[in-house]
Amino acid sequence: MLKITGVSRRFGDVTALSEVSLDIRQGEFFALLGPSGCGKTTLLRILAGFEAPDSGTVTLDGDDLLGQAAHRRPVNLMFQSYALFPHMSVARNVAYGLERERLPRAEIRERVGEVLEKVGLAEMAGRRPQQLSGGQRQRVALARAIVKRPRLLLLDEPLSALDKKVRAEMQLELKRLQNEVGITFVVVTHDQEEAMSLADRIAVFNAGRVEQVDKPAALYERPRTPFVADFVGANNLFEGKVCAGGLESPELGVLPAVSELAAGTPALLAVRPEQLKLNSLKRAKRVKRLNGIKGLNSPEDVLRGKVADVSFYGGVSHVSVLVDGRQTPILVATQGTTQVQAGSSVALTWGAEDGVLIPQ
Repeated sequence: MLKITGVSRRFGDVTALSEVSLDIRQGEFFALLGPSGCGKTTLLRILAGFEAPDSGTVTLDGDDLLGQAAHRRPVNLMFQSYALFPHMSVARNVAYGLERERLPRAEIRERVGEVLEKVGLAEMAGRRPQQLSGGQRQRVALARAIVKRPRLLLLDEPLSALDKKVRAEMQLELKRLQNEVGITFVVVTHDQEEAMSLADRIAVFNAGRVEQVDKPAALYERPRTPFVADFVGANNLFEGKVCAGGLESPELGVLPAVSELAAGTPALLAVRPEQLKLNSLKRAKRVKRLNGIKGLNSPEDVLRGKVADVSFYGGVSHVSVLVDGRQTPILVATQGTTQVQAGSSVALTWGAEDGVLIPQ
């Protein structure tokens, strides 16, 4: 539905966007994810009509979008600050755009009533914004954006002003509303959890360029660039060269991974913390001895080290392990509580299929 081709935008010596190309489908929830200053909000403003690109094209259903004035585009932008009128009631805020179009009053009342019902604010139609909570004001802003039935709804950090619990509730609410109204949503965020939970597909931005476009699971499990591997979720990254068994690290030896890259290629090995298996070294030796008595083969330890820190996060424990030859600790995530303590000697293993090799 929306085709962005070779869009660039510069501000003096700063390149905000560099040859960005994206295809966004009808009815899709699409996220632009990246750190501050990576160009994602600049692209959103270009789609809304508040910025003009230096080069490139943007089409909506095959029609040139850039040639249309901002107020004539079938596009609506929900601001990060919500930008509600403080002197107007909830219903008047939502109706404002329709009144500017001079629609019949009966139609305005009907459409405002329908959309307030959808966002669960029908009983608060007469209140002013200052009488609402942050989550409720966010719903008013969303209702005002969708009441005009745009083809495309742009959301700039829509949940950043909310606390964690309300944010989680509104993530579900946004997804439900998007499915219900059938409008294509494009959301800008630096919050990875938000992007992962909301989006059908995610474009990861870095320094004005698109690093990777993928579904959330594929983006997490198979990052294609060093930046994506480091930025999306926690990761253990090892540098070296591709070899027959995986990655050959000068300091750590051969680390297991499966790859189609040619041997000798400089690469980065990414292993997620939850893919690592951690055993106390004493227990690991005992298990090997017992297995040897039974004639069984036990998996070889990939690395050995000492526990530097253990942190408990409710359902998950994070264990930091220091390994000789590596400056940064290796992070291991285990379900529930863990028996290992700071100072314990441990063995680390992972399967070759759990390691992702990325060319440097």
